Amino acid sequence: MDGGNAEEELGVMAAAEENSSLFLIFILTIMALPLVPYTIVRLCRAFSRKTKSIHCQCVECSRSGKYRKSIFKRISNFSTCSNLTLVLLWVKIKRVMAAAEENSSLFLIFILTIMALPLVPYTIVRLCRAFSRKTKSIHCQCVECSRSGKYRKSIFKRISNFSTCSNLTLVLLWVILGILVYYIKHISEESQPFEPFSILGLEPGVSDSEIKKAYRRLSILYHPDKNPDPEAHKYFVEFISKAYQALTDPISRENFEKYGHPDGRQGLQMGIALPQFLMNFDGASGGVLLIGIVGVCILLPLMIAVIYLSRSSKYTGNYVMRQTLSTYYYFMKPSLAPSKVMDVFIKAAEYMEMPVRRSDDEPLQKLFVAVRSELNLDLKNIKTEQAKFWKQHPSLVKMELLIQAQLTREAALLSPSLQSDFKRMLELAPRLLEELLKMAVVPRSSQGHGWLRPAVGVVELSQCIIQAVPLSARKITGGNSEGIASFLQLPHVSETIVKKIGRKKVRTLQELQDMTVEDRAELLTQVAGLSPSDAHDIETVLDMIPSITVDITIETEGEEGIQEGDVVTMYAWVTLHRKNGLIGALPHCPYYPFHKEESFWLLLADSVSNEVWMSQKVSFMDEAAAVAAASKAIQETKESLGASLKEINVAVREAVEKVRSGSRLVMGKFQAPAEGSYNLSSFCLCDAWIGCDRKTNVKLKVLKRSRAGTRGHVAEEGPLAEEGIEEEEDEEEEEYDDYESEYSDDEEEDKKKKGKVANGVGHEEGDSSDEGSESDE
Repeated sequence: MDGGNAEEELGVMAAAEENSSLFLIFILTIMALPLVPYTIVRLCRAFSRKTKSIHCQCVECSRSGKYRKSIFKRISNFSTCSNLTLVLLWVKIKRVMAAAEENSSLFLIFILTIMALPLVPYTIVRLCRAFSRKTKSIHCQCVECSRSGKYRKSIFKRISNFSTCSNLTLVLLWVILGILVYYIKHISEESQPFEPFSILGLEPGVSDSEIKKAYRRLSILYHPDKNPDPEAHKYFVEFISKAYQALTDPISRENFEKYGHPDGRQGLQMGIALPQFLMNFDGASGGVLLIGIVGVCILLPLMIAVIYLSRSSKYTGNYVMRQTLSTYYYFMKPSLAPSKVMDVFIKAAEYMEMPVRRSDDEPLQKLFVAVRSELNLDLKNIKTEQAKFWKQHPSLVKMELLIQAQLTREAALLSPSLQSDFKRMLELAPRLLEELLKMAVVPRSSQGHGWLRPAVGVVELSQCIIQAVPLSARKITGGNSEGIASFLQLPHVSETIVKKIGRKKVRTLQELQDMTVEDRAELLTQVAGLSPSDAHDIETVLDMIPSITVDITIETEGEEGIQEGDVVTMYAWVTLHRKNGLIGALPHCPYYPFHKEESFWLLLADSVSNEVWMSQKVSFMDEAAAVAAASKAIQETKESLGASLKEINVAVREAVEKVRSGSRLVMGKFQAPAEGSYNLSSFCLCDAWIGCDRKTNVKLKVLKRSRAGTRGHVAEEGPLAEEGIEEEEDEEEEEYDDYESEYSDDEEEDKKKKGKVANGVGHEEGDSSDEGSESDE
């Protein structure tokens, strides 16, 4: 009994010795994980890109082809310097794997483990997201889109939808993983443990006579005298003879039963999961290992640091050149009109570095003739103006003409070389315009205020570039109070159609949206002469245009009134609503060849003094980030006011529900000015859509700071405290007082609304429109 337990313990020890190498591989894998973080991060970023289709699905956007993921576009996106470097490194690893000798299986297991650790959990996450993904159809349902078959779920369409860069990379990694598993299994089969019964083709426990019969039978097949094949001789000596000896010789049989081998205990062979030639320190191998260590641990991080520092010194975090920011800051003026904003915009260093070719002269001349009416040239002195225009810096002339080609939709006149510059110009435009807007609202005055008029002009230029609408379309024409720019962003709509619609007293985009579906369809088909499919496309885009509501509260936290010098907090809930039910979406912009997420800017400004008191960018794309930001802001505010935990939780839940229903919280702080009443305005401006901006008037009353340090109460002001309502007188508009630019100077409305003012707190809200409600004092 004791002998049997001893044999079992020896067997367990032998198995532990055989599996100890796997434990070593596990330790080496844990140590090697920090050496490959960059590859893992790059793969995770590539896999986690959004694949949900949220762009406009109308016919014009679909025909533009900018959302079609061609194989050339995928290759171009992949063939970056960092990606190619990673590929070369992994190719080198493959060569090292081929050169591995004794420890090749260990090295393959090491590579397999490194690949499986990030790949398996990420695949599980991707599958869970795919199964839980909403199946709501948000694409266009017009006749032309249906006939095109691009939304028909055929087998080819499914393959095309699946063959994204991240999915193909994931499949390729799993194929490589399967090849490694098969190869490792094949190597393991070649190094099977010694089994004498299996070698002789016998069952365990047979008699000695059967063992001898089996040996004689195999000797006839593999003995060197019977079979001259060298492989047969090797098999006979190393396997058949040893198996027969292990089962017939008493000592060999005892060794086999105790240690699993007829020769007795075998030494434990351990290895490191690296190619054998790197572990041989004789000759040149030691130098190769030393060079590899120095290159990977010293030179590679040093090169990455040098490249990063050189790039960071030239570019900002938004990938805009620092020279561009300096230029924008220098040329920004407080009364910059939208027509002059373009002159500043094209002075970006990125645009100035674009090459100017002699072969572009003729296409630019033709383009100049086509867009001449949009260049604000004096027609009385046209020759002088033309000569003056062409005497500018060649890069400025080229960029202005390319932008006008986008605004007038004349890109077809461009040569192939100009087409590449044209696309590059449009690709850089959104971030450059964003930085230009920041330069407009950056604090300039002693009170820390920016400028309103250039900020509005930058947003209007951004809208026109994205929608490919000329700036002259914003000018008041034919009784249209807001110009025809908002109509031209709709598919299949031209100036002729706008004139036909205007005869039916539909002169603003809001009036067109307020009509019923039946009346609008009748107007578009019978009056404007559009086909039902074109009218359906317009209906689809109208359902995507956002409607904005702004609810603003300005107060001093924990105090009843606002005194001069107080740190004032502004709470603004910006709510977005679309008729199609979406919150975050890509705008309809068929003439803009790149993906463009719509962004909103909330400006708190004084229109009279042309000062921006506070500005902040608002995005409706990332709901999770908005939930986290709103929860944190509400929690910190309630905690500073000494609210209970229950009150904090209730307030946070309400904020989260508002965010999920399409609202975003904007908070900002500024110092209260001197004593007096201030007629402020909040502007919620969209950088992609024309005609959906929101203006809201806010009444801010600042009290004089009391000498005793106590707060003065609004009740001392008389009728204001009794009624809680204060009316505002209509003020005569100056040149830049109104939000509307020089292209859309609307007539002043006589409609008056009352704004609530209580305890020095301004509170206003309203629906999306080009002109805000005004209060009378």
